[in-house]
Amino acid sequence: MKKLLLLFVFSSLITPVVFSAENSKAVFAGGCFWCMEPPFDKLEGVISTTSGYIGGESPDPTYKQVSSGATSHTEAVLVEFDPQKVSYKDLLKVFWRNIDPTDNKGQFVDRGLQYRPGVFYFDDKQKKEAEESKSHLSKEKVFNNPIVVEITKAKTFYSAEDYHQDYYKKNPIRYKFYRFNSGRDQFLHKYWKK
Repeated sequence: MKKLLLLFVFSSLITPVVFSAENSKAVFAGGCFWCMEPPFDKLEGVISTTSGYIGGESPDPTYKQVSSGATSHTEAVLVEFDPQKVSYKDLLKVFWRNIDPTDNKGQFVDRGLQYRPGVFYFDDKQKKEAEESKSHLSKEKVFNNPIVVEITKAKTFYSAEDYHQDYYKKNPIRYKFYRFNSGRDQFLHKYWKK
């Protein structure tokens, strides 16, 4: 019994205890969700991105419904991340540099409120950081027009259909063709080339 107890005590002393932080989530809308997954996927600390719909009242919306403007949802990405490796503030920086924050009627070639940009926060801390980052961007005077992105409390997020998830990986040629012709990269290069 003593040997067993000593073995237990000794093994507990040399076995490292691993504390893992609970993963956090964030939701950003920036036009076509196909184009919003890649910049977040590249960040160390981002565990996953999921394309989907948020901001509307209709339950279980489909792509056909949302893209037609028949619902009040907007296309968005749900970002699951490890806050020990990447901060919410860092995610906000990536968000701002991948959209046109002066256009709330759509993004680039995609027009309509279903493509409007937005930050959807889950708690007061995210709300505060989002508002601060928006204010900071306004003060930087990067754009000639005012920053019009809404910062809204997150409601139910609905995952988009499977064929939309990781579209840029599954259909790289179609994705690159769409992205180039959307005007997004040209706009981003104009304002963020440095």
